[in-house]
Amino acid sequence: MTGAAREVRPGDTPQSVLDAFRRGELASFDPTLLQRFPQKDLGTWVVLQPQPPLVSEERVLSIYPPPMAPVTLFDQAHPSITQSLDDFTASAHGNGRLAYRITEDMPASAPILLRFEPGAMRDSPVTFKLQPWNEYLSDDAHWLVFASACFAVMLAMSLMALCLALMLHDGTFAWYAGYVLCYAMIQAVHTGFLFHPLELTWLAGSASLIGTSAVALSLAFAAMFMARFCELPRYAPLLHTPTLVLAVGMPLVVLLRSCQIPLLEQTAQVLIGPVLMIGTLLLLLAAGMAAIRGARPAWFFLVGWTPLLALTTLSDSQATGSLADVTWLGDACLAAGAFEAIVLSLGLADRALIMRRERDLVQELADIDALTNVLNRRAWTESVAKVLGNSGGQPVALLFLDLDHFKLLNDRQGHAAGDRALTAVADALRHELRPHDLLGRYGGEEFVAMLFGVEQAQAVQVATRLCRRVHRLDIPVNADGLVLSVSIGVAIRVAEDTVESLVERADHAMYRAKLAGRNRARLDEKLEPPMRHSWPRAVDGDRGA
Repeated sequence: MTGAAREVRPGDTPQSVLDAFRRGELASFDPTLLQRFPQKDLGTWVVLQPQPPLVSEERVLSIYPPPMAPVTLFDQAHPSITQSLDDFTASAHGNGRLAYRITEDMPASAPILLRFEPGAMRDSPVTFKLQPWNEYLSDDAHWLVFASACFAVMLAMSLMALCLALMLHDGTFAWYAGYVLCYAMIQAVHTGFLFHPLELTWLAGSASLIGTSAVALSLAFAAMFMARFCELPRYAPLLHTPTLVLAVGMPLVVLLRSCQIPLLEQTAQVLIGPVLMIGTLLLLLAAGMAAIRGARPAWFFLVGWTPLLALTTLSDSQATGSLADVTWLGDACLAAGAFEAIVLSLGLADRALIMRRERDLVQELADIDALTNVLNRRAWTESVAKVLGNSGGQPVALLFLDLDHFKLLNDRQGHAAGDRALTAVADALRHELRPHDLLGRYGGEEFVAMLFGVEQAQAVQVATRLCRRVHRLDIPVNADGLVLSVSIGVAIRVAEDTVESLVERADHAMYRAKLAGRNRARLDEKLEPPMRHSWPRAVDGDRGA
C-alpha cells in the first residue's frame, strides 16, 4: 500500500477527500512505517491505496499499535465502521490492534478511506497492514498467545508475591506485586487486551483514566518497592527521602487526575509527564548507587528494570518520528514486563534466602557458646526438652561434667590459659561423642551431655571414656605434674523426670565423684548398686587432692 493524509476540515465529505487524494493534494507517507496522526481539532483523514498484485478476496486492514481515539472506515458499498480500543460492537475486533474486515465485493484497487477521530490522550504513531483473512487470523492468534503468556507471567508473579507478603508479613512483596500489576494494567490498556479479548465492557470509556492512573501508581509502587528491596536507608540514605516523597506524590497526581474538576485534571495531566521523567531518573540513580555500594538486590532491580526503561524510552521517542521502522517496540515492552517480573521474583527469592541464612546464623550465634563452640545453657536446655518430649520411651542418659582443679589452673596460669583449656576439653568431648548427642556448656567449667537411646551400662562406659580422653590431653595445672581431669555424674531418665530433675540428679552424682577422689564417673545414687562402695579412678596417676 501507499498512504496519504491531511487534517479534517469543516465541510469535508468522504468523496471530497478521495477526490483530493486523486489530485495529489494529500501528504504521502509509507504505511509500513510508524506514522503519527494529529488527533486534535477535527481529526485526520488517511487514504490507503492498495498496490499490485491485486486479488479480489476478503481482506483485513489492521492498525498497530491500536490508537486510543476511535478510527472510522468509510466504504461506499457498506455502512461506515467505527472502532476503538474500548468498542464492543458486533464487528470483528483484532487483538492488540484495530482490525477492519474488507469484503470481496470491494474492488481490490479501490482506495481505503479512514478518519482518525480527535482524542483526549497523546497521539500515538501507528502502522497499517492489509492482508488476506486467513493470514490475519494466524497473526492474530500468534499475538494472542504471546500477549497472554506475558500477562500470565506478570499475574502469576504478582499473586505469588501477595501470598508471600501475607505469609511472611513482609511489605516488600506487596509493593512488588502492586508495581507489576500496575505495569500489566498499563500494557493491557495500551494493547487493548483489557477490552479485547478480556471483554471488560464495564471499563468502556475509561481507558485514558485507567492508563494515566496505572502509570502514576506503578511509579509509586516501584519507589516503595525499590526503597525496601535495595535497602536505601543503608546504601543510599541521601536518596531515601526523595524516593519516599515520589511514592507519596504520585497517588496525589492520580487523585487530581480523577477529581472531575477540569482545572485540577489539566494540572495533573501537565504534571505527570515531568514527574514521571524525574522519578524514573531518581529510581535509576538510587538503585545504581545502592548496587555500587554493595546492595545485592539492587543488581536484580537494575537487571530487570533497565531493559524495560530503555525500551519504554525508545517507544516514547517514536512519538517524535524517531525509529519509525522499528515496529516491534510495543511487543518488546510487553515481553520486557514479563522478563522484569521474573527477574525481580528471583531477586525477592534471593533476598529471602539471604535473610533466612542471616536469621539462621543469628540463631546459631545465639545458641552457641562463643568460647567452646558447643551449645550454651539455654539452647541445650531447650534442645533436651524437645528430645525428652519426643523420646517415645527410649532410654536417655544425662552426663554432668565438672573439670577438676580448674580454679587452681586459672589462679596459677591466668584466665587465658583457662580459656584454652576449656576449648581443648570441649573439642575432645565433641569428638568423643556421637554427632546427635547434645553437648553443652552449663556454666564456667561445667559441661552437660545428653545421650539418646543409651542404657545405663553404656552411659557409664561413655562417661569413663570421656574421663580418660580429658586426662590424656595432659593440660598442666601446676608445676608438680598435676593435670586437668574431669568428674562426671550419670543419671538415667525415669518416667517422671523433667530436664531440671534429670540435671539435678546428675549434678549430685558428679559431686559424689568429686568426693570419691575426682577423675572418675559416678552413677546417680538411686541407680548405683548398693554393694559397691567405691569406684576406681578412670585414669591412674591423678595426684591432685
